[in-house]
Amino acid sequence: MAETIAEAPSYTAVEHVNQPPAQTWNYLRVNECSLRLPSPVRKGEVLARLPRIFSQVECGIGDEAVSWVESVAGDARYVEVPQGTRRAEPVVVDVDASGFAVEDTGVMLREGSEATVVVSVRGQGGHSASLLRVIAEAGSRLHLVEVVAPGSRSTHLEGVGIEAAEDARIEARQYALGGKSLAMGFATKLGGTSSHLQLDCRYVVRDADELDVNHVVHQLGRNSRSDIVTSGFLGERAHKAMRETIDLTHGAKGARGNETETVLMGGDEVVNKTLPVILCDEDDVQGNHGASIGSVSAEQLGYLTDRGLSEEEVNDLFVRAIFDDAAIHAPEASSREAALARAEQLLGPEAARDVAEGLGLSPATTDAREVSA
Repeated sequence: MAETIAEAPSYTAVEHVNQPPAQTWNYLRVNECSLRLPSPVRKGEVLARLPRIFSQVECGIGDEAVSWVESVAGDARYVEVPQGTRRAEPVVVDVDASGFAVEDTGVMLREGSEATVVVSVRGQGGHSASLLRVIAEAGSRLHLVEVVAPGSRSTHLEGVGIEAAEDARIEARQYALGGKSLAMGFATKLGGTSSHLQLDCRYVVRDADELDVNHVVHQLGRNSRSDIVTSGFLGERAHKAMRETIDLTHGAKGARGNETETVLMGGDEVVNKTLPVILCDEDDVQGNHGASIGSVSAEQLGYLTDRGLSEEEVNDLFVRAIFDDAAIHAPEASSREAALARAEQLLGPEAARDVAEGLGLSPATTDAREVSA
């Protein structure tokens, strides 16, 4: 019998990923990135798409990347939260990064509704992507948690787009915890009066892994507010690019926007690029941005090493704090398991068990599925 030989997958270069609204000099090489991803496979059928209104939602990763996700996913998931209701169970987007997985999700929060949405990425060795678009109508409340924790041999593309109407509130937590090549875009349109975004982003990049992030907030509504707080650890030969843009548009009187980043570097070969930008086309607004970059001070390091810790163990303390935070704020099983599995890969089984015990898990296991959602 003749031996069957599987065809090698073909790949395509997805260009212009994470391009910010306002670019800087090209020689800085921080205007965009590109990813090598599997080519879409045309099968002839047309599967279900999201309602047309979602096509207008910007996702921060760029039009070419969005088209790639839609072509590869083929099918899409749509969730609607009825007016004036609070959805008890989280909407969970669970991505398996050990093979080839692509998710395309749309969530509609009707007026006065409330819901929690979770994006969980775990596993290693494959290519994966997730595209999440949310429309939050007047007075709605969105709680979003992203735990993106693929292994060091994985490539992942993550796009989130949100449109917020009058008095809508968006509370988002992002945890970028792994991936050989990880690109994340996050775009929010605060179109309604008194709409509000609170985005907290924490990341860990180690070895020679790469992280590329693009945060964009368009503030069109009067008295709208955005607060972006980002912090993370870069170790060994890590590469990271962070673009943060707050766009205070004409007519957004009384709008306020703040963006800050704190970077802790734990290696001599780290490459860090930070591009904080405030765009302003209105007089009666406030915009603030800044970045703080440094390493553990000699005094701090000396204090800890005198107490028996090595420099590597000192850095691991800061990394451990980020995983603790991710596990504590993960609202359901898959996102907790993603954080714990990645903690074990980077910090070892003992540290992962400590994090698990802090969540009330059995000391004998780090399996987050033992805790009910």
